[in-house]
Amino acid sequence: MRADVLTTRELNRATLARQLLLTRADLSATRAVTHLVGLQAQVPLDPYTALWSRLARFRPEQLSEPLVERKVVRVSVMRATIHLVGAEDCLLLRPLMQPVLDAELARHRDYSPALEGIDLEPVLSFARELFAERPRTGPEAREALAARFPRHDPAALAYACRCLLALVQVPPRGVWGKTAQVTVTTAESWLGRPLLEQPKLADVVLRYLGAFGPASASDVTTWCRLTGMREVIERLRPRLRPFRDENGRELFDLPEAPRPDPDAPAPPRFLPEYDNVLLSHADRSRFHSDRVRAALGRAGGVGYGSVLSDGLAAGVWRLERDRASGEASLDVRLVTPRSKRAIAAIEAEGRRYLRFASSDAASREVRVRIE
Repeated sequence: MRADVLTTRELNRATLARQLLLTRADLSATRAVTHLVGLQAQVPLDPYTALWSRLARFRPEQLSEPLVERKVVRVSVMRATIHLVGAEDCLLLRPLMQPVLDAELARHRDYSPALEGIDLEPVLSFARELFAERPRTGPEAREALAARFPRHDPAALAYACRCLLALVQVPPRGVWGKTAQVTVTTAESWLGRPLLEQPKLADVVLRYLGAFGPASASDVTTWCRLTGMREVIERLRPRLRPFRDENGRELFDLPEAPRPDPDAPAPPRFLPEYDNVLLSHADRSRFHSDRVRAALGRAGGVGYGSVLSDGLAAGVWRLERDRASGEASLDVRLVTPRSKRAIAAIEAEGRRYLRFASSDAASREVRVRIE
């Protein structure tokens, strides 16, 4: 049977629906994080912006409290980057992503050569007990490793521990309104449970499709950086519905997953600097063309988030605070033509976001310009 063809706009609306970006969802923060299979979180407060754009009536404490209560944790998983994931997903995803972290360690320009020929088992055994005893900062870990293994580079040993042990960043890191140095302990000691011994990758691929689909095997690989996804997809094929995109690329989806009308309205959304919705497909044309992607890079940079307008990446934004005057301003730079109505909607959403992100500001201003 010939697979149905999905247009780029249909793919856009389908993924937006899975990502809770068409209509804000009435979910708890913990349930939303689990549904999305985690939120990228190397910028500690990015998950708050991500959830504000996805959940109805979201308040910062709805995420801070589960983080303190150990219902969600910060851990290196997909693409070897820090993600905020549910506690159960930490125990599931961390062992699944070990090959990704192995590769991260092997290709490190400085640390990989320094570790050549070293038996890391004694190092990991020592570090496991060290971190389980109490959470440690990076300097504390390196100092302890240097004292125990004086003949080796302590920074390289610490990086090996970061890649080879399941280490979680503990609060107050990632808590709204607080700043803290990275302090880590083992996931097992923090959550009081072991990592899963036989996690099922196929189940995670199905969840990926539920949050990011329809998608190709290459898209799944881009999301997690694990290889061999074609074989996993083939085993799952009887449970999936196949499609083709407009270029003939084969896509897969859950049979009952939402695929809204391509004309479904997509209100403007402010995404954080790093948001998985824009990072989790090999082919990102459902959100922007290569030309627009280049323009977004020129308009922004480190510290800038993305603006979605009509479901497409249309610009970048950055929150600026003037501590002397107490003013908070949102600098929005659009790189694609927008109608007056669309710009007005972006400004209105920006004002709402400013009230959320800078509730203590004496004054607030949204500045929108076309690059």
